[in-house]
Amino acid sequence: MRAGVGPGDGGARIRTGTDFAQWAATRTAEELAEPFTFVVGLDGALRLAPRRSEHVACAGGADVLSAGEMSFRADGARWRVDEVSNQSTGYCPDTASWPAVAAALGQVGLGHPDFFTHEVVFRRCPACRERNIVREDHYVCVFCDADLPGEWNLDGGSVDEEAG
Repeated sequence: MRAGVGPGDGGARIRTGTDFAQWAATRTAEELAEPFTFVVGLDGALRLAPRRSEHVACAGGADVLSAGEMSFRADGARWRVDEVSNQSTGYCPDTASWPAVAAALGQVGLGHPDFFTHEVVFRRCPACRERNIVREDHYVCVFCDADLPGEWNLDGGSVDEEAG
C-alpha cells in the first residue's frame, strides 16, 4: 500500500482554524454529513481525506501518531468534532493515541469530545501474527483461536508490509 502513495498524495493538512474553514468551504453538504478519514502525522498535524480513503494514502505514506474516522457538525458559526474513532486497520492505533488527536484538534481550534467516541481495540496474534479487532473483551484470535495479549502489541507508527 505504502509503495503506491506518490508525491503530493495525502489528505488535506489542517493546522489552523483558517485551514479548516477553507477546507470545509470546499466540501458539499453531502460530504460533510459523512465521517472523514483522518490521521495525525508525526508533526502533530491533522490530515483529512474522504471516508473511503486509505489511511496510509491520507498520511502520504508516512508514519502517524493516530488514525481513524472523524465527523463534524456546525455549532453555531463554528465547527466541532461530533464523533471520532481510532478505526484504521492499516495503522491499528492504540486507544492511548487519543492525546495526539486532542492536541491536533486543539491546535486547529475545533471543539471535540474528551475521548474517542468509538474505541477499537486492536491486537496482533502472537501465534499466527494476524491483526485482530477485539470485541466484547474476547481476547481470542479469530483466525487460530490463540489467546491475544491484554496489552496493545502493534507497531502504531508504521504500516506493516502486509497492511492493506
